[in-house]
Amino acid sequence: MRFTSEQRLDDGVLERAFTLGEIPGILWTPGSASASAPVPLILLGHPGGLHKMYPRLVARARHSAAEGFATATIELPGSGDRPRSAAAEQARADLHRALEAGEPVDDEIVDRLVLPLVEKAVPEWQAALDALLALPGIGGPVGYSGGVIAIGVRLAVVEPRIVAAGLFAGSFVPRALFEEARQVTIPLYVLLQWDDEGNDRQAALDLFDAFGSKEKTLNANMGGHTGVPQSAGDAAARFFTRHLS
Repeated sequence: MRFTSEQRLDDGVLERAFTLGEIPGILWTPGSASASAPVPLILLGHPGGLHKMYPRLVARARHSAAEGFATATIELPGSGDRPRSAAAEQARADLHRALEAGEPVDDEIVDRLVLPLVEKAVPEWQAALDALLALPGIGGPVGYSGGVIAIGVRLAVVEPRIVAAGLFAGSFVPRALFEEARQVTIPLYVLLQWDDEGNDRQAALDLFDAFGSKEKTLNANMGGHTGVPQSAGDAAARFFTRHLS
């Protein structure tokens, strides 16, 4: 990990851009973090495009810092300035074509688009976690928040350092991931927008039912993909405070 820039935000949060190999990322740490008093860490998932997502990510990071948590994110494979995959671009075009035509999105398109992303992104998140936890001022426990839900499912299964996850049911999930969901045992908090135009509501409900966690909460609200109410976000923040503090 190599830091490329840093700035102190007006609320005292330290924002540092970094690269992990060729992968760009951002780390935010509260002013309270120190080598003698390391803080918990939340990994901030997103749908790709760090520059585009920055306003939302920094808002989430500052909110978490106020609760005493560091946060970090990395760019997804094939997004931002990272090299594109021709196969992924074709799958994404097929997905958009089906949605615009009002047709059901078949499993084959979802598999082509999401499974390669999960296979590549999850090891990158784990490598980032290795580097982040080696920094002074960053400790455990670790949570995962938001982003592509299929990535969150896989991480919850394979990464024992993640002890709680807040997931957003706003993206398609390959059927193979439903079986993995049964292996998830950590506490979960899942947000679902009832009228999400780009999400299969019944599949999201089926996925929630499949999770093996003894503690799992579904917060469903009326509205489209970007209409998550502030109260739902506040409840997710309280979820992390319970499990990471």
